[in-house]
Amino acid sequence: MNEWREKKPQEWRRYVNNEVKVTAHEKQECQGWVFTVDPVSASVVLVNFQDTGRTCVTVVMGHAVEAVEILKEGGPEMEERLSSLFMPTGHHGLTKQELQHRKDSLRVWLEKNRIPVVEEGETLRVAGVLSVDPPYGPQDCSSSNEIILSRVQSLVQNNPVKM
Repeated sequence: MNEWREKKPQEWRRYVNNEVKVTAHEKQECQGWVFTVDPVSASVVLVNFQDTGRTCVTVVMGHAVEAVEILKEGGPEMEERLSSLFMPTGHHGLTKQELQHRKDSLRVWLEKNRIPVVEEGETLRVAGVLSVDPPYGPQDCSSSNEIILSRVQSLVQNNPVKM
């Protein structure tokens, strides 16, 4: 029985943007800042910033995770630093206000089409099975359910508020 894999995504979310120590299979330990936890495999993506200016990304497979301990809380600066690693253009050169406008208009459009949507930080979660990340275009939708993915991408594409 792996307690880590039994957690729900909301529980894993509290580890994101925090520095942690992961104890894995056979007591191996990894330390780093949690970029994300994969909701399907429970794998932990850790980032370490090295003095040389390089960044090291490590993935600890979910089945091997035995314990995760938060060592240090990361604030908004760490959240920005981590997200900028994987989106260095600042979401295609958009300002925070433009991104907020896109997110708000898409949320309203989805709700108008009777699609259940909630905000989780910068991400819009649709019906609990799909996420839309900045900059909130059809290509920014992800889900393991191809039918829902296709339908929501179509809705995003047809949003009357020009993005």
